[in-house]
Amino acid sequence: MLDINRDLSLLDAYSQAVVSAVERMGSSVVQVEVTQARRGRAPGSGTGSGVIFTPDGLILTNSHVVSRAAQISVGAADGRTFAADLVGDDPDTDLAVIRISASELVAAPLGDSRALHQGQIVIAIGNPLGFQQTVTAGVVSAIGRTMRARSGRLIENVIQTDAALNPGNSGGALVTTAAQVVGIPTAIVPGGHGISFAVPINTARLILPSLLRSGQVRRARLGLAAQDVPLPRRLVRFYRLASDTGVLIVHVEPDGAAAGAGLRDGDIILDLGGQVVRAVDDLHRLLTEERIDLPIPIVLLRGTERMTVEVVPRGS
Repeated sequence: MLDINRDLSLLDAYSQAVVSAVERMGSSVVQVEVTQARRGRAPGSGTGSGVIFTPDGLILTNSHVVSRAAQISVGAADGRTFAADLVGDDPDTDLAVIRISASELVAAPLGDSRALHQGQIVIAIGNPLGFQQTVTAGVVSAIGRTMRARSGRLIENVIQTDAALNPGNSGGALVTTAAQVVGIPTAIVPGGHGISFAVPINTARLILPSLLRSGQVRRARLGLAAQDVPLPRRLVRFYRLASDTGVLIVHVEPDGAAAGAGLRDGDIILDLGGQVVRAVDDLHRLLTEERIDLPIPIVLLRGTERMTVEVVPRGS
């Protein structure tokens, strides 16, 4: 039998969680307007969103929102408008940082996207179709997705959500009910209903130092796409592995470093250069610029066999 009072109390709890998160996060999400110079044609324009992550005016957004921008303008939630400068751009993760000079800014707390669970409530805040401070809510539909950036590189561990997103949400905030940013909305599936994607905030954490230091990210590349997977318990026990998760290779680029070392689709990476690899984020963290053109041992599982191969990462 339907318990109306119980259902109403659950609805109130859901509403309160969303309202509380929006109240804490809303002032950290801004509108980003871009003017693009185009040779031989009238200037183009576009809009997106951004997330203030430092009180002195650093804003995280999507690369595709601000790339090739001649002018960038930021509209804050309190109605103020600022000119912005591009600090750094990384098309490979579709992330960028811009800066405004302003006071009394509220920085958004960055969460841990690795702690997300399928079915968890998430809230998207942004400026879809130019409508400022629009809020939608949904759940984490899936984690560990991959999608191809405009640069052609696969972005790993992408978050899939059914929170309604539209053009203009790009670069905004995907947040938890605890008001922590766990993703940056980046794409929707044309013709799809309730299928949208966000770059995990842990990916942003990894590249932010490079973007702030040099304006770009130079990486050591293995030439593969991968995703996190649990390891069979019997193999964890048999080999006395340090972790119960690893990184499954789902695609090897034909002319890449991984292919040259003999890595294959289906191999599971356990260790790189003596460091345990539990997740794709570990690979990103370990494949730094300093490792370019230097041989690195990789410990992997191929079927039930543990083996070591040597790979020489290339630069990007």
